[in-house]
Amino acid sequence: MTQRDKWAKRPVVLKYHAFKDECRLKMVDVTLDGARVIFHVPMPRSWSKKKKVEMNTRPHRSRPDLDNYFKALGDALYSEDSHIADVCMSKRWSYEGGIEIEYKIST
Repeated sequence: MTQRDKWAKRPVVLKYHAFKDECRLKMVDVTLDGARVIFHVPMPRSWSKKKKVEMNTRPHRSRPDLDNYFKALGDALYSEDSHIADVCMSKRWSYEGGIEIEYKIST
């Protein structure tokens, strides 16, 4: 995002802020010992059914980068994302997009 985004509301920025708001509504503030995060990236509609079956759950090796996905998620879930100390991440092709988060909660 840029300074211009404060007054020129680009659709991609509005979508990002909507994502952050939705994540914050669904999350409970907990202290974590660690987390496992899987980003499910939707397959393009242009792919054939055969290719979709072949690629389902395989690693997604193209843009956007995995760290960019996690930066957006971390910004959405935590006001101070320096508290995140241990995480295992992957991104995979899927029929439907989504994020799967498995938490290890400290006691």
